[in-house]
Amino acid sequence: MGVDVVTFGCRLNAYESEVIRLKAGAAGLDDAIVVNTCAVTAEAVRQARQAIRRLKRERPAARIIVTGCAAQTEPAKFAAMAEVDRVVGNEEKLQPRAWAAARADFARGLALDAEEKVLVNDIMSVRETAAHLIDGIEGRARAFVQVQNGCDHRCTFCIIPFGRGNSRSVPMGEVVAQVRRVVEHGYCEVVLTGVDITSYGARLPGVPRLGTLVKQILKHVPELQRLRLSSIDSVEADRDLLDAFAGEARLMPHLHLSLQSGDDIILKRMKRRHLAADAVAFCAAMRRLRPDIVFGADIIAGFPTETEDMFARSLDLVEACGLTHLHVFPFSARPSTPAARMPQLPRAVVKDRAQRLRRRGEAALARHLDGEVGARRRVLVESGDTGRTEQFTLVRLAATEAPGTITEIGIAGHDGRQLLAA
Repeated sequence: MGVDVVTFGCRLNAYESEVIRLKAGAAGLDDAIVVNTCAVTAEAVRQARQAIRRLKRERPAARIIVTGCAAQTEPAKFAAMAEVDRVVGNEEKLQPRAWAAARADFARGLALDAEEKVLVNDIMSVRETAAHLIDGIEGRARAFVQVQNGCDHRCTFCIIPFGRGNSRSVPMGEVVAQVRRVVEHGYCEVVLTGVDITSYGARLPGVPRLGTLVKQILKHVPELQRLRLSSIDSVEADRDLLDAFAGEARLMPHLHLSLQSGDDIILKRMKRRHLAADAVAFCAAMRRLRPDIVFGADIIAGFPTETEDMFARSLDLVEACGLTHLHVFPFSARPSTPAARMPQLPRAVVKDRAQRLRRRGEAALARHLDGEVGARRRVLVESGDTGRTEQFTLVRLAATEAPGTITEIGIAGHDGRQLLAA
């Protein structure tokens, strides 16, 4: 029955799931399910555990292997589950030997105890990230290409550095080669992904920045129609990156920003590297360079010690930055992070603030959709009748199109959530 991979979390996990599928298949692993987990919130971990139990009920004979950030940070929790046969770390999951070892152990019918199930090493000892050549991602209209992994920052709420390790970058030549490969396999759009992609190049020879990489991709892969960035930290954006947005039409006019709060005291308690005014100034500067740009953002509601006035500044940030695509996270205390030791807000308050922030985001999206009516947009088709504009706005198409193709349409209206093609 081969290897099935169930993916939770970010675009980097989606990319790595394709690497896992290829390497586990090449190792001869059969009738196995790999669950590639996320650790960004307690809810993400809960959903992974729930999925593992369901998958075992549905396929009792299949071997279940758990990997990803939650497996890296909480391996014992997953190893203790009767449904789980192996726990593989974030670095090990990309190595052929991990999958060959699992196949050999399963073939011998070994019954491992909880400790023996775990193949998770010290992620902080990893210093390099290599490219893994793939042809694309099964079922995806756009290709994800990893340029970076890990994070050197230590935001007080975030467990991801302990799941991913310190920042390390894929050399530019390898990134360009991977982009060229997926374009040759028919992909019109490529998304550069990583954990902290604006830290790209810090430990590479010559210390190239993300903007340099973007320019090199667009120069050396002229057949690439659309290049998009995943989430960035605006305070780290370099001059070449801003220049690329100003002058390169193939670089899509959409940025997802890691903002987290609109209050300066909360930002300091989060150990962020920007103030609210920095975020507002960045968005204004980008609009001057690229008037058609649209912003998304991550914002946390109910961070420890957040007062109602502090939260109101996060609500105000939506308008001040002109945000369109909002990702709202109710604060979730993660194990061993400094924020978990701060005075916590009642869960009812956290949920209420998250709901209010989502409503503010829905109103902002509606204003953006209103402004799109009557425009013509080039849409990347994601499924038969849905796609995304250059600004990453969802569109319902009037007719079925082939996924992965780009089609030009007129915008006739919207339903409050997505645009409607004429």
